[in-house]
Amino acid sequence: MPSAPTPDPTESIADPIETVAALGDPNRRKLYDHVVEANGWVGRDAAAEASGLRRGITAHHLDKLAELGLLEVDYQRLSGRSGPGAGRPAKVYRRARRDVDVSLPPRDYALPGRLLADALVAASTTGEDPGRLLDEAARREGIALGAAIAAGADEGGPGAEAAMVALEARGFEPTQDQDGTILLRNCPFHELARSHTSLICGMNHCLLTAAMESAGVTLDASLEPHDDMCCVRLHRRPIGDRPGSQPGEES
Repeated sequence: MPSAPTPDPTESIADPIETVAALGDPNRRKLYDHVVEANGWVGRDAAAEASGLRRGITAHHLDKLAELGLLEVDYQRLSGRSGPGAGRPAKVYRRARRDVDVSLPPRDYALPGRLLADALVAASTTGEDPGRLLDEAARREGIALGAAIAAGADEGGPGAEAAMVALEARGFEPTQDQDGTILLRNCPFHELARSHTSLICGMNHCLLTAAMESAGVTLDASLEPHDDMCCVRLHRRPIGDRPGSQPGEES
């Protein structure tokens, strides 16, 4: 039987709060639990029978759970037959293999965990300093983030605006000061940064520096630790320091 493609665990899904809230509906929760307990693909008829719900209602709730990223969808012939007369494939569901995390304020411990793991694996092979390798991994991540910022700018938004959109999606909660400085009100790596300040803040600084450089925006990442905020601030680059600027130009 065909199987659904393996999802990218880094791919974003619907708003996680909305996703988890969907399970507050008793019927959706009942259907979700049934699919989880089945530990495999479940068709609409079987789910309706197990839940005691009408098939139309069952289909609606299963599709909503799939839309929110809680279930994966495939089409299979449940009779086990193939060829002429086997009938059309039926829509089936199973629990999604990607994670759904809800945290207020936003936290992201998967990213530093992945970068730290990459650095340690590389260090065990090369014997290089893990801290330096972590910074290199953070810069690579920053280049990818910069590409997303540049794509947003290409769609017509100013560079700083596109940067704020991308940083908001990463949980930094950016806000712009009167002088154009972007303040990051939230640290997605808060607990790690508290216990390993130099390591994690250095990683974050490398990531955001590479992101701004890769995006080509006129913002410089500066390491400026503040209580209850991210350790990095993004300052507007003076016009005279921008590529293509003319001597004597003023901001």
